[in-house]
Amino acid sequence: MKNKILAFSISITCLLFTQNIFAQSVGINATGAAPNSSALLDLSSTNKGFLITRADTANIVAPAFGLMTLAPLDSCLYMFNGVNWKSVGGVGTSCSCTATSTPSTFVFPCGGTVIPVVEVLNPATGKTWMDRNLGASQIATSSADLAGYGDLYQWGRCSDGHEKRTAAQIFTPSSANTPGHGDFIVNIPDWRVPQNNNLWQGLAGVNNPCPTGYRIPTSAEFDAELATWATIDAAGAYGSPLKLTAGGTRTNTTGAFGSVGTFGYYWSSTIDVNSSIALVFNGGFAAVLASGSRAYGYSVRCIKD
Repeated sequence: MKNKILAFSISITCLLFTQNIFAQSVGINATGAAPNSSALLDLSSTNKGFLITRADTANIVAPAFGLMTLAPLDSCLYMFNGVNWKSVGGVGTSCSCTATSTPSTFVFPCGGTVIPVVEVLNPATGKTWMDRNLGASQIATSSADLAGYGDLYQWGRCSDGHEKRTAAQIFTPSSANTPGHGDFIVNIPDWRVPQNNNLWQGLAGVNNPCPTGYRIPTSAEFDAELATWATIDAAGAYGSPLKLTAGGTRTNTTGAFGSVGTFGYYWSSTIDVNSSIALVFNGGFAAVLASGSRAYGYSVRCIKD
């Protein structure tokens, strides 16, 4: 009987101890110091290091976002970004970056919301794109994913705040490439008077809102992507490697939002007389065509140069 009571007591103690570990932060150290409350696991030592898993990336099946490994193959430290493995440093001569490098090393020269710059490749076209729209907080999980919509840019404008869906509107056009404010300019046919056809042209284009090494795609590049979709509609847009969303538009006449969740509009850098060309799609069609006005607010997806 005593042995049974002792065994029961030990079981209860172990159960309580296990719950305590999972419910609170855990500290491993030689001093008995309490772990930092912001850490799930707090390791502390003056003469020992942290030994990370050593496995080549090719041997890891279905890696989770943020998973790290030190690959024996090239002695590089890798992190999985949700799409592919990225080197974040190491001691190997082939490591692609230093230990201090992070996604923030990409510069958004036009300002705007700094978001992770994660590459996605369409193997059918050979083109590399950003994996999300400018301003989006995540890779879209559906065609109508609010967090995947991102911002709505007027063609040729910098990331000055006008692209935010909460931006105020103003009815006075600008005579400069940079209006000097972050309001959405309501005007027909352009937010800039006189028009400037040289905006957003190429990697070094004036007001290019994309991060370092990226630019606004041409209409021909959108046409090439469109040709690889399984269906020529919103479903095909989201089903493509780019996972394009139906983020809607902001109109040039009233500044109101329209077609959010049903239509996708994406600017290209290509001009068409007094307008510019955009990729447009909904549940029944998709096409690359002239927008009618550069003062519309459309989504932007950047392509690697």
